[in-house]
Amino acid sequence: MAEKLTPPWAPEMGRAGRAPRSKKPAAAPIPEEDWQVFRGDTVQILSGREAGKQGQVIKVDKEQQSVLLDRLNMGHYYADTKEGRVLFAREKPLALKEVGLVDPADRLPTEVVWRYTEQGERVRVSLRTGRIIPKPVEQREDGIIPELWVDGPKDTSTKDALQKTYTPSLKTFQEEIMERMGIVETRRHRKSYWY
Repeated sequence: MAEKLTPPWAPEMGRAGRAPRSKKPAAAPIPEEDWQVFRGDTVQILSGREAGKQGQVIKVDKEQQSVLLDRLNMGHYYADTKEGRVLFAREKPLALKEVGLVDPADRLPTEVVWRYTEQGERVRVSLRTGRIIPKPVEQREDGIIPELWVDGPKDTSTKDALQKTYTPSLKTFQEEIMERMGIVETRRHRKSYWY
């Protein structure tokens, strides 16, 4: 009796006997100084089902060359919780080619180039209107803008934080405590041998 063979298209065979999947070629990396879209910029979606909608960039992924827009291009995902299966919605990334920076003059997407002003400052300039597109205010991941920070009553002042209060010594912590409390060590250390 002949032995039954598993056909190559069966699920238990996996990818055995097939050509390896070709990886999508990675896009050429964009140098840091040529990067044009930043967190906080207003962009317009150029393609897809939400084409024409404008939104604010909440995250930039420079390795994948993609951006996340606030409450746009939402994807729906199921997650198993204690209560059962729950449907979650969150933003999906958009490739840089799928979004265009919005010109503040006419609120339309535009191509952007880097130029220098008379003062020597490097700025983004719209190719269509020639207007300068200002860079958004730099803010941290938690939304705090460092330049606008105001110290509260529980914050340590800069003067107190920079004051030198620790003087290092070669004594251990226990020896420092004994010296402050006036304890004198009278015990003799036993010899220890290391082999």
